[in-house]
Amino acid sequence: MYHILEKTIQSAFREKVSSAFGSDADITLEQPRQTSFGEVALPIAFQLARALKQNPKKIAADLVEAVGPIPGVASMEIAGNGYINVRFDRGAYGAALLADIKPEAPASTAKIIVEHTNINPNKAAHIGHLRNAVLGDTFVRMLRAVGNQVEVQNYIDNTGVQVADVVVGFHFLEHKTPAEVAGLIAEDRFDFLCWDLYARTSQYYKDNPEALKWRAETLHSIEAGHGALSELGHLVADAIVRKHLATMLRLGIQYDVLPRESEILHLKFWASAFELLKARKAIYFEEEGKNKGCWVMPSSAFRGADEANEDSKVIVRSNGTVTYVGKDIAYQLWKFGLLGKDFYYEPHTKYADGHQVWASTAEPQEATSPTFGNGSTVYNVIDVRQSYLQDVVVAGLKALGYDHQAEQSIHFSYEMVALSKRCCADLGIPLSPEDMEKPYVEVSGRKGLGVKADDLMDQLIDTALREVVSRHAEDTPEQQRVIATEIAMGALRYFLLKFTRTTVIAFDFQEALSFEGETGPYIQYATVRARNILRKLTERGETLPDFTAELNAVAMAAQLGDEDAWQILLAASRAEAAVERAIASGEPAHVARYAFQLAQAFNNFYHQFPILIEPDRSRKVFLLWMTSFFARQLERTLAILGIPAPAYM
Repeated sequence: MYHILEKTIQSAFREKVSSAFGSDADITLEQPRQTSFGEVALPIAFQLARALKQNPKKIAADLVEAVGPIPGVASMEIAGNGYINVRFDRGAYGAALLADIKPEAPASTAKIIVEHTNINPNKAAHIGHLRNAVLGDTFVRMLRAVGNQVEVQNYIDNTGVQVADVVVGFHFLEHKTPAEVAGLIAEDRFDFLCWDLYARTSQYYKDNPEALKWRAETLHSIEAGHGALSELGHLVADAIVRKHLATMLRLGIQYDVLPRESEILHLKFWASAFELLKARKAIYFEEEGKNKGCWVMPSSAFRGADEANEDSKVIVRSNGTVTYVGKDIAYQLWKFGLLGKDFYYEPHTKYADGHQVWASTAEPQEATSPTFGNGSTVYNVIDVRQSYLQDVVVAGLKALGYDHQAEQSIHFSYEMVALSKRCCADLGIPLSPEDMEKPYVEVSGRKGLGVKADDLMDQLIDTALREVVSRHAEDTPEQQRVIATEIAMGALRYFLLKFTRTTVIAFDFQEALSFEGETGPYIQYATVRARNILRKLTERGETLPDFTAELNAVAMAAQLGDEDAWQILLAASRAEAAVERAIASGEPAHVARYAFQLAQAFNNFYHQFPILIEPDRSRKVFLLWMTSFFARQLERTLAILGIPAPAYM
C-alpha cells in the first residue's frame, strides 16, 4: 500500500507540474526529518524555483492548490521555505491494508532473462558459486514478485578448459576408461573426487609444463565430439551438472533451461555469429605481431578512445578455436533472439514440485518444450572480475548494430567470496607469510582451496540441529532435521545477501553460523513468534476475529491515532516499496536489510503491546490484525529472499 500511495502522489504532482509549469522535472519523495512532519515530503518547489527564478514557498502553495485532494491523503502542508509535507489518511491506509489491495500488474509479454550460477562442470560447487546463485535466484524472485515474466538460465560450459583438465586427470594420469569413470559417477560424491583430481592435474601441469599438450588434445577432441576423450568429457560434465543442480536445490534454487556450450558449437551458433562479425567488420584478421593468425576485436570497440592503444581482444585463436568471449557473443545474440537459430531441447530434471528443467541438445526431440530465449532484457550474473569480457560482449552487440539490446544487456556483477584467516585455520589450510599479511585469502579451484558448498551446508545443518534438539527434544528426528535444515539454509542465504554486491565477503564459519543479530534466523524467529501468538489465541479457546467485520476505516483511524502503532504499521507496510527500490538499484541486499528491519519492528510491537491480554475488545481486534499482517509481510519477504519460514524455532 505504501508504494501505491507514493505513486499516486507522484502522478498527481507530475501532471500539475507539467500542465502548470511546463516542466518534466522528476517528482522525488523524501522522508521528513521528523515523523511528526508527515509521511513523505516533496522538494519539487525548490527544483522549479531554480528554473523559474520564483519563490519556492509560493510555488509550493500554488502546487498544493492546483493538485487538490488526493485519494488516501489527509493533508498537505507547506513547511520551511517550500517543502510540501504530506500526511496520509490513516483510516483509509489501514483499511486498504486490511483489504490487501495491490496494484494491477501491467500486461506485458516482455521477457526478462536472468542467467546465473554458470559453474564450470568439473568439480563440486564452492562458497563463491553459492553467492552467484543466491544473488541471481533472489533477483529473479524480486522481479517475479512485481509481476515480471522471468526465464532462468544456467549456462553450462561443458567444452571448456576446466572440464578438459579433469578429463586429462582421468585419462592421462589415472588411465581410466569411460566405463570406469561411469562407475565412479555412481558414487555419492563424484564432484568431490573431481575437485581433488582437478587440483592434482593443475599441479602436474605446473611441475610438468610439457603435459599441457594433453589439454590441447583433449580440448580438440571435446569440441569435435569424437573419441574416448570426448566421451569422458560428456560423462564428467553431465554428472557434475546434476550434482550442481542438487546442491542448489538445497537452497531452493531452480532453473528453467540449461543452454550448453557444446550445442553452441555443434549447431553452428558461433559460425553464424562469426560471419555476422566479419561482415560488419567488427573483427579483423591479424597479420602480424603476437596475435598473428587470430581474429580480434579492436580495443577501441570496448574501451574509451584514450585506452584504444591497449591490447585488442582475441575472438578466434590462430589454431582456429574460438575463445570463451566469442562463444558468449553468440550466446548473447541468441538470448535476444537475434541469431536466427535455436537449440533443440530435451527434458533434463523434474523437481518435486513438478517444475521441468530443459537442456539444450543438438538433435531434434519428440518432447515439446517451452520457447526459450527472445528476451527483452538480459541480466548476466557474473563476478566483477569478468567485467572486461562482459564489455567485449556488449561491444559485439553494438558493432552489429544492436544498440538497444546492448543497453539491455546488463552485467549483474558482484565481488568475490574469499576466506578469512580464521576460516583457513578452521579448515587446516596452511598460510604463507604473504597470505598472513592479506585481509583475506582468495579461493582457488586450481589449488583446491575453498569451502565446498555441500560441506558448508552440512555443517550449518548439524549446528542448527543441535540447537533444535535441545529445544524440542519431544519432536521426531525427521522433523527436527527438517526444521534444522530450514534454519541453516535461512542463515546461509541471508549471510550471502546482506552484503552489497560491491562488498568482498571474507567467509568465516563462526560469523555464518551465528543465529543472533542481523541474521536469517532472527527474521525466521520473528515470523514464528507472530504465528505463535495467533496459535495461542486458539489454544486459549478463543477464535480469530472477523477483521473485515470489526475493522473499517473509522475504527482504523481511531486505533492508528496512537503514533507508536501508526509508525510500526508504516514500517510493516513498506515491503513492496523496498522490493521495487531494490530492483531499480539492482541490489538484493536492500530487501535483506528491510526484512531485518521488519523483524525488528515486529519485535518492538510484540514487546510494546499486550496483544492476548488486552481487555478492550476493539483494541484487541486491531492488535490481532496487526499481528496477522506482520506474519503475512514477514512470510512474503522471506519468500522473496528464498528463506523458509519454519514451523517452530
